[in-house]
Amino acid sequence: MIESPLTDLQQSAAETRPRLGALLVRANKLEARDLEQALAAQQEMGDLLGRVLVRLGLVSEADVARALVEQLGLRLVGAAEFPDLPVDVPGLAPNYLLAHGVLPLELRADTLVVAMAVPQDAFLLKALRLATGRTIEACLALESELQVALERLYAEPETTEEDDEGIQAGAFGADSDFVEHLKDLASEAPVIRLVNQIISRVIDLRASDIHLEPYEDGLHIRYRVDGVLHKAEVADAALAAAVTSRIKLLAHLNIAERRLPQDGRIRNRVKGHELDLRVSTLPTVHGESVVMRVLDRASIRLELEDMGFSPDTLARFRQLIDRPHGILLLTGPTGSGKTTTLYAALAKLDAEALKIITVEDPVEYQLAGINQVQVHAQIGMTFAHALRSILRQDPDVIMIGEMRDTETAQIAVQASLTGHLVLSTLHTNTAAGAITRLEDMGVERYLITSTVNGVLSQRLLRVLCPHCKAPVQLPSEALARSGLDRYLPPGQRTIHTAVGCLRCKHTGYLGRTSIHELFIMDEAAHKAILAGADATTLHNVARQGGMLTLYEDGLRKVAAGTTSLEELLRVTQDQNNA
Repeated sequence: MIESPLTDLQQSAAETRPRLGALLVRANKLEARDLEQALAAQQEMGDLLGRVLVRLGLVSEADVARALVEQLGLRLVGAAEFPDLPVDVPGLAPNYLLAHGVLPLELRADTLVVAMAVPQDAFLLKALRLATGRTIEACLALESELQVALERLYAEPETTEEDDEGIQAGAFGADSDFVEHLKDLASEAPVIRLVNQIISRVIDLRASDIHLEPYEDGLHIRYRVDGVLHKAEVADAALAAAVTSRIKLLAHLNIAERRLPQDGRIRNRVKGHELDLRVSTLPTVHGESVVMRVLDRASIRLELEDMGFSPDTLARFRQLIDRPHGILLLTGPTGSGKTTTLYAALAKLDAEALKIITVEDPVEYQLAGINQVQVHAQIGMTFAHALRSILRQDPDVIMIGEMRDTETAQIAVQASLTGHLVLSTLHTNTAAGAITRLEDMGVERYLITSTVNGVLSQRLLRVLCPHCKAPVQLPSEALARSGLDRYLPPGQRTIHTAVGCLRCKHTGYLGRTSIHELFIMDEAAHKAILAGADATTLHNVARQGGMLTLYEDGLRKVAAGTTSLEELLRVTQDQNNA
């Protein structure tokens, strides 16, 4: 996508336009030296500069599109604006539209509105005008989205009845002929292109997970963005087995095994980003469901200061990290950012002066100067087995990805008693709940009070889009009922709510931050634990000692205009907000 050859009449206008490469450099999307390399590559490849930049992984397709919008002054249309059914245009055959990348959007009396990847192609615009006898209004579209829409609307199905029968038969058997058939399907260009498009969209969407779910009507594709699932498209049911097989081949999984769940990993470079995809397959009634967890090395933040900590909570948490021994636990549901916070905590430690070892399942990100151990339960390398060996490696700090069983918890307690700092995670709803969970695992109360330094409970909240969030006045009763009146300046009743715009894809939110609840093991907590207090009592004791709950920490972010009250209530609805 860049300037294509123009007619003489348009040459002077083209010369006054800013160059695409210059626009990308000015927008800090591209380094000047990378532009020089891309221009040299363009001479060899003979393609448009925008496509060359995307293929080299220097910029994303969306970055190029935004620069073209500025350069050409055209409207950018997304997949949501594409028609559900083909727009019938007399004089334009489907094969012509497919071959030239033209998608009719709307047919008016004397105007045809089309989406094109190269809307500045004067020759193509002239051909369209002559073929239809109408004025052509060209819009810009992402080439990947355009290709998917054109094939959905205008391409003839490539599968035969024999293929369909083979795919249906494959649900019941795993003979070698069918396996070879799947490999052949997975190696076909349309399948490869579709899988590449599915994966590449995570960068533009900022997605953390890709869900591929087979149903009777097709393969449903959904993306989790900022913790919320969004439906993207439905691929032809006949392609479901081939798409799944393609992903399993990339993840080095057993393509013949379709009756048992499998786990694998794909490492890929997409639009300049190094992506690790954790792949999980699960057999369902209509085929294998696939979930890919996206680990973007470029987007990981290892600075505690950037993770949404309130200043007072961060100061106390850093004091716990700096202690020479004891146990520091992080709690929260899956996907609440516990591991990322642990990584950020480790990054604050001096890896040159300390021996730091982690035991993880899986190792999500590789950290410099830290020894990271991968759990392999299939060969007996469990958390407990790895921990016993690690203690003979003379570590100063140990990170355990998750305390899953009694044996792991007891070894962690012994490690902290012998002078090690142990960081780990637990699945509990509140910080105080981690104490009772340790009791359930068989750890004695006196050992808990002797080893646990503190527990941090964490949740992730969506951040209001700064471009469209709107102020709203709440009545005094609502402020008092929600507890916001304690965190707003006297007399102020304004908070912000989500609206939605193009930049946040009409969700009203852009990115996420975290809220925290920090339980510190003080003298009052010691007495309560030794007295056999339950989680609710411990929670109340900690609040009396000054602990802010997740809900209260979230109210501070609502008062600051970072998030909305609706979002806070959605995330903390399982908490006692009293």
